[in-house]
Amino acid sequence: MGESVHTVTTMPTARRPGCPFDPPAELLDARRHGPISRYTHPGGKPGWLITGYDLVRSILADPRFSSRKELMNVVDFELPPAPPGEFLLMDDPQHRRYRKPLMGRFTVRRMRLLTERIEQITADCLDAMAETGPPADLVTAFAKPIPTIVICEILGVPYEDRGSFQEQIDTFMGGETSDEELIAAYTATQEYLAELVAAKRAKPTDDVLSELTDTDLTDEELKGISLILLAAGFDTTANMLSLGTFALLRHPEQLAALRADPALTDGAVEELLRYLSVAKTFMRTALEDVEVGGQTIEAGTTVVLSYNTANRDPERFSDPHVLDLRRQSDGHLAFSHGIHQCLGQQLARVEMRVAFRALVDRFPTLRLAVPAEEVGLRPETADIYGVKSLPVTWDEERS
Repeated sequence: MGESVHTVTTMPTARRPGCPFDPPAELLDARRHGPISRYTHPGGKPGWLITGYDLVRSILADPRFSSRKELMNVVDFELPPAPPGEFLLMDDPQHRRYRKPLMGRFTVRRMRLLTERIEQITADCLDAMAETGPPADLVTAFAKPIPTIVICEILGVPYEDRGSFQEQIDTFMGGETSDEELIAAYTATQEYLAELVAAKRAKPTDDVLSELTDTDLTDEELKGISLILLAAGFDTTANMLSLGTFALLRHPEQLAALRADPALTDGAVEELLRYLSVAKTFMRTALEDVEVGGQTIEAGTTVVLSYNTANRDPERFSDPHVLDLRRQSDGHLAFSHGIHQCLGQQLARVEMRVAFRALVDRFPTLRLAVPAEEVGLRPETADIYGVKSLPVTWDEERS
């Protein structure tokens, strides 16, 4: 079987024209050849690309595969360990040490208690859109400010600092800046968070970061945790709101169904998460020889897990390339799986349920203000896929 396995030499970097929501064609082709392909990392190191749902899910739950940054065998030099607190790139017990104090602060119950505040933030954004009048860029008017304000309030980032924080996160996660700009933005964010942690230690306020200063976590560790929470809490949800709206506008029959049936909202969010998979790929490194899909992945080999093809796997989801808001999308991997499953997934769900519902109710005539092919998309090199801007318009109410 090893002789006939499909090979992918480079990671596809472009989506098919006219198909901004589908994974790159080469990735879908790889999945059609089977759930596992040989792959060469950009640094020339041999690896594997996992495109099938069952295999991706099994690897995410398998302790024989590591998330540790320093074990990622993708370049011809050694990578350093993840900085203190940045637990996404760590294994247990280090990962558990950082995640455990956060788990009780991001429960379903606590996130639902935030619903009223999220509704107010969303209403304020939509009021401002209506006041300014059409057209509007839905990214800057709606998709970015909602999760930015929410995660900053949860962590205790002062209101006046939110704009600069959002800009820095955009810079080092957008996939379109030079290495120098990326490093500068990352460094500026780190410096800001160090000052924020010190301020919370000196004068705690009513927020998660202040609560964490009452644990045994060091300032360096709190800085790293804050970076993970801020970046993940802002960027992923912002892109789901903007790209999700774009997808709904391009599928008017689905948008009409959502508008007509509020009970469809929860399922619509899950289907959009599956269909769009804005967090496209993650990597794991084998700690020992592991048999996967009939192939032996040797110890020290790094595999790329393709979430977007796994969530489009026809063996798991029927007609997977169809956006169907009435589909049972449970079990999708948009929030990953296993010990690294997204800590803030319940917060993201509440934000999306509130925001999409309010948007379709408030602007029943919402539509694109430019041809769909002119909507600017983030490159595949971005950590999170999405749109750079989404010009929309609507019919203003007449008194």
